[in-house]
Amino acid sequence: MRPKLTASLRGLTAATLLALNTLVCVPILLLFALLKLLVPGRRIRLWVDPVLLRIAETWIAGNSRWMRLTQNTDWDVQGLEGLNPRSWYLVNANHQSWVDILVLQHLLNRRIPLLKFFLKQQLIWVPVMGLAWWALDFPFMRRHSEAYLQKHPEMRGRDQETTRRACEKFALIPTSVMNFLEGTRFTKAKHARQQPPYQHLLKPKTGGMAVALNAMGEKFDAVLDVTIVYPDGIPDFWQFLSGRVARVIVRVQPLPIPSQLLGADYAGDAATRQAYQQWVHELWLAKDARIATLLGMNKA
Repeated sequence: MRPKLTASLRGLTAATLLALNTLVCVPILLLFALLKLLVPGRRIRLWVDPVLLRIAETWIAGNSRWMRLTQNTDWDVQGLEGLNPRSWYLVNANHQSWVDILVLQHLLNRRIPLLKFFLKQQLIWVPVMGLAWWALDFPFMRRHSEAYLQKHPEMRGRDQETTRRACEKFALIPTSVMNFLEGTRFTKAKHARQQPPYQHLLKPKTGGMAVALNAMGEKFDAVLDVTIVYPDGIPDFWQFLSGRVARVIVRVQPLPIPSQLLGADYAGDAATRQAYQQWVHELWLAKDARIATLLGMNKA
């Protein structure tokens, strides 16, 4: 009974500190965002956006503090050396849990520019945080099933256009564009339905990455390939808050972007699409093997 009580108290403490940190930082963030809304234009954006980013980085740093205070997680991390907070990165990672976002922010904050995630449209209604994501220019995507798109063909390509417009804004100041290539969190049920050629990953989607590379071109210094492994099982958010994630393994690897893919016509050229898909498939094969090795080493 006592371990359960201790975990519950730890989780409540962590959740309270997270809420307080958010309630302090987000109103300040929204004040500056309101200024950008009322006085639109490139000049005001170039002044306000760095302020918004500093506030967001301060919020993430506050989260790292309560994580160090309330968690006993063993962090096995490699590959953070040489990262540059003044560069542009296209970041991709495998996706298993909401905890992934805390892990990425905790490890990469102020080592690279603020991560900008592509979010589902519904998340704009999340209390407090939805407004913060809007203020920081996180793009909100309306993802539709293939069946819906067949009935409403006019919606096809809408998310790609949203991605393109977002990337045009990201090109103004150093930014890390975050893309979970799988498009959804990994579960055994989804893996069984997809039957992908990977043991630990779902099938990657290349469209969003292609649009980002096309829109920002030479701005990106590298693709930052991040592999996240939870050796004791994939945790949910409450398990993490309550200190029941004993170990997190993360490997970060900067990769060059194939020059032939920069500015290539992904939507209109079948050969380009095939080249993108083959490149990402090879990345995913390497990531899958890396995950298998890390899990095998942990079991040994």
